[in-house]
Amino acid sequence: MRIQRAEQLPRFESTRDTRSRLDLVVDARTIKADRIVYHPGDSAARHYHSDGDQLFVVLAGAGEMHVDEESRRLRAGDTAVARAGELHWFENDTDEDFVFVEFWAPPPTETVWVDTGDV
Repeated sequence: MRIQRAEQLPRFESTRDTRSRLDLVVDARTIKADRIVYHPGDSAARHYHSDGDQLFVVLAGAGEMHVDEESRRLRAGDTAVARAGELHWFENDTDEDFVFVEFWAPPPTETVWVDTGDV
């Protein structure tokens, strides 16, 4: 059995806003998982992944998910998918944290940011 404490896992802190990512599954060839926290007012830059689909499982709060031309409200307990090549981004327009786990299968080899300089 292998157990890792949260403080031992790799983290990413956004330079765009206060979002944070905790890598749950790393060094995997077939799947990757991250826990993402969007604090009130946070939003991601528009982007897509050239390969690898993503499954999102919302753990807490609510937020808006945008995929191509469509937007949907996600709440705790909801799941959503973004396929490879689909333009997507999230925003937290509430006063509570919006928290989800994203699973990648397979992990993407390229992320394309639509708006240059907005990563």
